[in-house]
Amino acid sequence: MITDPNLILADLQANWLLYLAMPFVAAAIGYYTKVVAIKMMFKPLKFVGWRPFLGWQGIVPRKAATMASVACDLMMERLLKPEDVFDKLDPQRVAAEIRDPLIRAVEDITREVAAEYQPGLWESAPESVKNLLIQRIQNEAPHMVEQIMTDIKSNITRVFDLKDLVTSALVRDKELLNRVFLEAGHVEFKFIRNSGIYFGFAIGIVQAIVWAFTHNIWVIPLFGLFTGWFTDWLALKMIFNPKQPVRYLGLFEWQGLFLRRRKQVAARYGELVATEIVTPAAVIGAILTGPMSDRLFGLVQKQVQRTMDEQAGLAKPLVVFAVGSTRYQEMKRSVSEKVMQHLPETLTHMEAYAEEAMDLKNLMVEKMQELTEEEFEGLLRPAFQQDEWILITVGALLGFLVGELQVHAMIHFAVPVG
Repeated sequence: MITDPNLILADLQANWLLYLAMPFVAAAIGYYTKVVAIKMMFKPLKFVGWRPFLGWQGIVPRKAATMASVACDLMMERLLKPEDVFDKLDPQRVAAEIRDPLIRAVEDITREVAAEYQPGLWESAPESVKNLLIQRIQNEAPHMVEQIMTDIKSNITRVFDLKDLVTSALVRDKELLNRVFLEAGHVEFKFIRNSGIYFGFAIGIVQAIVWAFTHNIWVIPLFGLFTGWFTDWLALKMIFNPKQPVRYLGLFEWQGLFLRRRKQVAARYGELVATEIVTPAAVIGAILTGPMSDRLFGLVQKQVQRTMDEQAGLAKPLVVFAVGSTRYQEMKRSVSEKVMQHLPETLTHMEAYAEEAMDLKNLMVEKMQELTEEEFEGLLRPAFQQDEWILITVGALLGFLVGELQVHAMIHFAVPVG
């Protein structure tokens, strides 16, 4: 411990440039440890290195399934339910939107099935008879679609798995998962980076003072470690705390940055979910090919068979006699399967209407405004919370290593005094 003021003053005068550099080096440590921490949260998307310990994968991509599940649980509990997606769709309007492609599909299906189950009879029938049969089925097809849509709305939780849609999209596309967190919290991540400069600079001033009084070789590395650790920890705390505005020392007021920006985050988060994840195309795809698609096939089969029986009318016994009862049942199932095969392309024609009718972006924003502070925090917090101790530890170690280099520079370049 140096207690002679004259020696301290002489050392400051002789090595003023080194002392002046200390706060700036500490600021650089604060900044770059934050940059590294943020990079480590999201990159790389896949594990790079040698498993199991020597290497790294971004925390968010590595925890994709867990984070997607957490986000989806909150979304389904408070923001969006399967009923919200479909309640605004009008079955008649849907039928009208897909009428033209539906009519073309019905003609193709009718010709394919008739040629398959009664090739001789169908080929020998006059074209006018074929066209009349096709037209009758085409006229009934929009009503069948209306009924199918009504059945879907009544059984939405049986045919549509919203959680599977969201989690599958985010786990499959880890870049999208990263973007959800990065774009919704871009201001918070910028704050983390820049806060390292200010906090680090302040700590660097204290570091310079302590070094002037001690010249202990452990001072600078330990301050580097402290700078890397403390600035990471404090920045994370300031993003989410306090949940309500609090005035400190009567001089300034602070509220967790993420909570203070609730409206802006709500708008961006809602937009991302509505335009990137729960889109009309994705919803239609999930219903047609998702884990509950077999139940949808049951609804379609019921309506197709009802329509065929009604169209057969008085001629049904003759049709059954001509093809046999077993073949008649097979024929109805074949029609149902072909309807399902044509549905993906047919339903694309209703996407513009569905997007307008569902209005998911405004619905999401409106619902998010109703969240409590704790629930709102749950949107972004998982990205920071998962293994955040690793990020803080890395920041501390980087700070220590830079401090070691700095102390060697101090010893090498410092001008001896006294």
